[in-house]
Amino acid sequence: MSRNMWLSLTAAALSAALVYVLYDLQRMQVERQETVAVVVPSRFIAAGERIEAGDLERLRLPAGAYHADMLTEPQAAAGKEAIVPMGRGEPVLEWKLNEYGLQPGKLESTFQLPKDYIRSISSGIRAGDLVMLYSSGEEGESARVFDKPVVVASVKTSGNVEIDNMEKPHLLSLAEGNKEEMYAARRDANGTIEFINLNLTESQWLVIDKLCKGGTTKLVIAYSPASFERMGQAQTNMPGKEGTER
Repeated sequence: MSRNMWLSLTAAALSAALVYVLYDLQRMQVERQETVAVVVPSRFIAAGERIEAGDLERLRLPAGAYHADMLTEPQAAAGKEAIVPMGRGEPVLEWKLNEYGLQPGKLESTFQLPKDYIRSISSGIRAGDLVMLYSSGEEGESARVFDKPVVVASVKTSGNVEIDNMEKPHLLSLAEGNKEEMYAARRDANGTIEFINLNLTESQWLVIDKLCKGGTTKLVIAYSPASFERMGQAQTNMPGKEGTER
């Protein structure tokens, strides 16, 4: 009798455990169907700060709280700059990001390089590109000015018009994330580069000014292939894709 009772109790306990597991699985499935994973900062991010992949995570929100401006994939925000401060766990919205860094960062200013500081400029350079700066002088060896490339804020003709292809504008392709059109736009332009504006820190500008103001050393400005690496293809952010969630 005692043995039968223990068997009955064990069977009942196993049945209850199975029911609970099935219930929990169904609950998780319904929860995932009724929530959306959105991208949020894992720490406070200041305005003008460049966002790294490690600064981001995903948080599930009720489907009713989700709207189209919220990002659902971390790579859509990684490498961009924050226009406004963002708190930890706050959904990242598209308008809060400065995608291509055409505006200077919080420690930068936009400097127009004097023409007599420049020896040559790569003709394919456009706004939003990354460029490397090299010093070239009559005395001493040529050298790289900075270890890392800097951002081009704008390139202008002598008439103060932005250099671009009027039929397939580079800046439009840049905004749309279209690498193919961005590349094609470099084949033709509405003029030659007369003026170039770079986003530089104060210390970077002082280095350039010290190098070039004597007139014996000038800059060679070269296009960096890192321009395409930082751009990335435009993506349609759809909820439900895999990623790191919390």
